Amino acid sequence: MDSRARSKVTRTTNVTVETVFRGPVAQQQTEIVERKGLGHPDTICDAIHEKISVALCRAYQHHFGRVMHHNIDKGLLVAGLSEPRIGGGRIVEPMRLVIGDRATSLYRGTPIDVDAIVFDTVSRWCRENLRFVEFDRHLIIQNELRHGSMQLSDIFERQTIGANDTSAAVGYAPLTETEQMVLDAENFLNSALFKNQFPESGEDVKIMGCRRGRKLELTVAMAFVDRHIPNGRFYFERKREIQFCLENYLLPKMQALDRISIAINTLDDPARGAAGMYLTVLGTSADGADGGQVGRGNRANGLIALNRPCGNEATAGKNPISHVGKIYSMLTHRIAEDIYRRISGLAEVYVWLCSRIGSPIDQPMLASVQVALSPDTSAREITAAAIEIVEEHLHGIADFSDQLAQGLFSVC
Repeated sequence: MDSRARSKVTRTTNVTVETVFRGPVAQQQTEIVERKGLGHPDTICDAIHEKISVALCRAYQHHFGRVMHHNIDKGLLVAGLSEPRIGGGRIVEPMRLVIGDRATSLYRGTPIDVDAIVFDTVSRWCRENLRFVEFDRHLIIQNELRHGSMQLSDIFERQTIGANDTSAAVGYAPLTETEQMVLDAENFLNSALFKNQFPESGEDVKIMGCRRGRKLELTVAMAFVDRHIPNGRFYFERKREIQFCLENYLLPKMQALDRISIAINTLDDPARGAAGMYLTVLGTSADGADGGQVGRGNRANGLIALNRPCGNEATAGKNPISHVGKIYSMLTHRIAEDIYRRISGLAEVYVWLCSRIGSPIDQPMLASVQVALSPDTSAREITAAAIEIVEEHLHGIADFSDQLAQGLFSVC
């Protein structure tokens, strides 16, 4: 945040509301936004580890009536070794997914088959999301989950479950036009409709959006699947068709922007044959080029927005009942969205929450709202309503955590 910005602060027992007199991000001269798509190695790690957490929550609730201690947020996808070729290459060495941290595997004499849950979850996710990855052939699972520490596990034996960490998070609303364009572009490129039209496009898509004034430049990295590429001419023709298709999808969505330009696979060089094309065997760079890691991908709202404040928590895989790094990272965005939606006269909203280990998660050590007001709105008009919305969400945090445990929200 700009330390020179003037502010007016109103305090209650729990919530601080601060009005900042400055232009929102959408009015700044430059903006940078990134999204790592479905098949990006980092996103694969985040998505799978979150699914494992949800599956464990389901098993714990079935056997014990409540979620037990676990955190599945330390993971590494080790890239395999591949030989992509025009017309179809081969996998020389499979990828390896290392799944780590803690999970309760035995409680009061009742065992939980964590290994089976991990393998079933990973295989299902791969089948549903990566068209060319055959789980048994292309991926080795290394499950390193261990039983939790006595102190952190004991949190779940207490009448009131407290925060398992001293942690902070920030969320914001609304998305800028640039942020929404980047999000929409990746979702479109990985949609079933698009894959049916362009089956040679892999799931590994990364988009970088750079806005200068009212012009947005999108740089797209998209893995192509070599078995669908009969020759170099076909590759470059299809790349042009994909660019045209994406432009036609995004142009009607423009509001304040004057222009969108798109560049795809800018490292390509037609003179270098297969080495001058972004070819993969499985549609992800993890088959032979890049590894991935939990927490290095998108933030809780699916974006990496460099103009925004952000926390450093890895949201995916964390315990949805006690881990405030996850709960607050997700909740701050929802509170900010709710404040923006329900209170008129706001240009931009930021919400911060900070926990203290052991304290109830619905009683943060700090709760703060920062708003940029429209010219005809005063701080006095919005302060009480903003505080009420924050307290409303904190009061309902148990229900929100239950929804996280059911996997009802995307964390990447």
